[in-house]
Amino acid sequence: MDDSKTFALIGVAGYIAERHLRAIKDTGNALAAALDKFDSVGIMDSYFPNADFFVEFERFDRHIDKLRRKGRKIDYVSICTPNYLHDAHIRFALKQQTDAICEKPLVLNPWNVDALMQIEHETGKKVNNIFQLRLHPAIIALREKVKMAKSDEIFDIDLTYITARGNWYYTSWKADVEKSGGVATNIGIHFFDMLIWIFGKVEKNVVNLMKPRKAAGYLQLEHANVRWFLSLDFNDIPEKAKLKGQRTYRSIKVNNKEIEFSDGFTDLHTLSYKEILLGKGFGLEDAKHSIKTVYDIRNAKPVGQKGDYHPMINNTK
Repeated sequence: MDDSKTFALIGVAGYIAERHLRAIKDTGNALAAALDKFDSVGIMDSYFPNADFFVEFERFDRHIDKLRRKGRKIDYVSICTPNYLHDAHIRFALKQQTDAICEKPLVLNPWNVDALMQIEHETGKKVNNIFQLRLHPAIIALREKVKMAKSDEIFDIDLTYITARGNWYYTSWKADVEKSGGVATNIGIHFFDMLIWIFGKVEKNVVNLMKPRKAAGYLQLEHANVRWFLSLDFNDIPEKAKLKGQRTYRSIKVNNKEIEFSDGFTDLHTLSYKEILLGKGFGLEDAKHSIKTVYDIRNAKPVGQKGDYHPMINNTK
């Protein structure tokens, strides 16, 4: 008996979409249809050349509905669209009686999560969020270490993530806070989710710096004090990394000891899909805390160089 699942994908021309295409194929499943208003989607030939492709949502919507009525219902809709469209596309998936698999951030506002929970209840379908860092071996090992620590132990964390972006970025939707949520949401949410998953809920949230290209602040979690710095500015990358030709630098220090997790990212989307197909995906309840955290960061008034702040702030312009 063939127990493979049928997928549709929204946002197939996007950067992250190929990881979803690969995950669908590597888990032995099929892509029936894809949608994107941009038609540079030749990458589909490497994975699902026979999948139908649409550039207009209305035609895609009609096609998915026709498949359902003919008994060829889609099982999952994978969503790789700009952040501000996630909520609408998740709603579309649920109302078409399919489960949803959505890139992070799942939605931009905490109340969107509550509304989606209601639609989940009405439809009996599930929203799955991609939180691949929760599946990274080094991160899992760190979580186990924290679980074994004394219940009153507080860890000191320095999170630094710099991923240089060219001028194109600032013309795209990613630079529009209303569409992307800004730096902390767009590039930081998976790190904030990871830290909350490991060290517990947010008890205090302070923003020291907030600019279009960078942000920094302090989080007090149940079991950790976190100083964080996120940047899109190439000038913030440490000189040693620049000399190696790197345009990305990530560092997590726990009690001043570096946690090495540069490798092991290659197949995490495929692993995420395997877990989702087993009914073990990360859902709306899992996503709530990090969405609330980045929402609060986005709407906070920066206090400047006060309190316990990330040392990178001293070097940034």
